[in-house]
Amino acid sequence: MNALSRATVAPRSTVQDAFLAADVGGTHARIGLIAFETGQHMPSVLAYRVYKCADFAGLDAIVRAFRKEFAVAPDRFALACAGFLHEGIVVNNNLRWPVVPGELRKALGLSEVEVLNDFAALAYGTAYLESDSVTTLHNPPQRAAASRGPAVIVGPGTGLGVAVRLPDAHPKVLATEAGHIQLAARVGREQQVLGEISPPDTHAPYDDILSGPGLVRLYRALCRLDGAPAVFQDPAAITGAACAGTNAQALETLQLFCGWLGSFIGDLGMLYGATGGIYVAGGFLSRMTGFMEKSSFISRFLDKGVMRPFLQTVPVHVVDHAQLGVIGAASWLMERSEHGGAA
Repeated sequence: MNALSRATVAPRSTVQDAFLAADVGGTHARIGLIAFETGQHMPSVLAYRVYKCADFAGLDAIVRAFRKEFAVAPDRFALACAGFLHEGIVVNNNLRWPVVPGELRKALGLSEVEVLNDFAALAYGTAYLESDSVTTLHNPPQRAAASRGPAVIVGPGTGLGVAVRLPDAHPKVLATEAGHIQLAARVGREQQVLGEISPPDTHAPYDDILSGPGLVRLYRALCRLDGAPAVFQDPAAITGAACAGTNAQALETLQLFCGWLGSFIGDLGMLYGATGGIYVAGGFLSRMTGFMEKSSFISRFLDKGVMRPFLQTVPVHVVDHAQLGVIGAASWLMERSEHGGAA
């Protein structure tokens, strides 16, 4: 999934038929120039860039920057975006600016802007995963029937995203808001932390913990419980200190995070019968895969009482996010076009 540089000259016919695909979250916007070529297994990424959302006044400004850099003006745009489309507006608290597809189409002079949930795009993208972008943390003996089952894609990023890919000749994806399920805390330290984070008798979603901001929230709660100074201010610093073993609160933060994440994906595995596997994707997770392997992540995933034998058949992978959402959004748009908008 390597992008070409601006200096690379693609066949003119390929560029003429290309379109834009983007994966936009609360922190980053990933944009690619995409073409589908006859005889190829996966979409061709002709150009690709990652932008910080905070550096731009809106998504239209990011698209303009991309088009200017690569001197292209595609007419179609597949937009994978955090949140969901409601009455013509993308609803999500983590986006830095409003995303209104109709206004975006007019502002950029596009003929088509099609929107899907960003984790639905990741789910479509898993069909194109390469072995070097996947780390398997739980690898049960494979069965032919299992690989055809539902697959769940989970992503702790700026928020907590979840989508399900359903087996079919033409893949179908269910976008969910499972990140807003009530957080379940075990008796002991987890309940102490939950009491520190959430007021009594209020809804506390998994998103409050299993996300980048949630990791910081969890760390600060532990610091308050321990009477220790909160010396780290972002997920990367907390993760780095935990993996290095240089800060007790950071270390416990990551241990609790991995345990909670394991329990959550175990619940999802049971809920959706995920014999096709569970794929965990997220920007900062790639920096802590080794820590996850040694943590309680998998033991908590399996610790579901009488359902343990079932979960022992479910593989769990950590996925490098990279261009996966862009590829997924592009494949969704092409599938949608081929089937008259039914994808």
